[in-house]
This record gives sequence, C-alpha cells and structure tokens, in this order.
Amino acid sequence: MDTYDWLLFLHMTGAFLVLGGAVMAGVFNFAALRRERPSEIALLFKLARVAVAAIGVGMVLTLVFGLALVHDVGYGWGQTWVVLALVLWVVANALGGIGGRREKQTRQLAERLAGEGDMPSRELTERLRDPVWLALSWGSEVVIVAILALMIWKPGT
Repeated sequence: MDTYDWLLFLHMTGAFLVLGGAVMAGVFNFAALRRERPSEIALLFKLARVAVAAIGVGMVLTLVFGLALVHDVGYGWGQTWVVLALVLWVVANALGGIGGRREKQTRQLAERLAGEGDMPSRELTERLRDPVWLALSWGSEVVIVAILALMIWKPGT
C-alpha cells in the first residue's frame, strides 16, 4: 500500500467511527426518551458515552487524515467542498460539545434520582424533551451526514 492508501484507510476508519458512534448515540438517546425510570435513563446515557468516545476519536482521525489527503492528492485548500467540510466539522463538534454537556447534566440528574427511589420525575422528563438539547443532539448528527455527502460528491471538483 502506498501513502494515499494508508491515508484513505485511516480517514475512512475515522469516518466509520464517527458515523457508527453517531448512530449508537442516536439510538441510546431515542431509547432514553421512551423510558421513565431514572435508572434506565442513566444506563442509556452511560452507554451513549461509549458512542461519544468513538465519535471523538473518529473526528480527530477524519480531520488529520482528511487534511493529509487533501495535501497528498493535490486538491486546492480553497475548493468549496474542502472549506465547507472544515466549517461543518467545527459546527458538528460545537453542537455535539454543547449538547453533550446538557446530556451529562441530565445523566447526573437521572443517577441521583435512581439513588433516591428510582421514581419517574417530571424534571427528568422535561430535560429529556428539552427542545434545545434535542436540536443540538440531532443537529450535530445532521451536520455529520452533510459532511459525508460532501466527501462523497465533492462539489466543485
């Protein structure tokens, strides 16, 4: 394998980690929305942390090896798809980071409530259905799909 093959392999590995992690996180978050017991919600959010770790590693791999591919192949740094992908990469990380902090607070609330009798809580239900958190969480996943579309079609090349 030559340099290009290795760079592409590592970039694609990162992309699979991001997409797989995003799907896992989405499934766990959706499942949490359908639960009432704090212990179940806390467990699902703990499982989502594994997905978030995969996303984090994948985002680093896609950036580092994606930039290396742009250089190796000779694409222009000002090409539309390259610039848009970088901007969307930052947006996805920002949305995910902000949403992740809100999710952590919700998980901590669920853990506390689970230890205090594990009874359904209106406060926890409201946090799970918080439109800001939902927009941040699902928005980051939509942006990741947009990045994937740019990588596949490379508009402007």
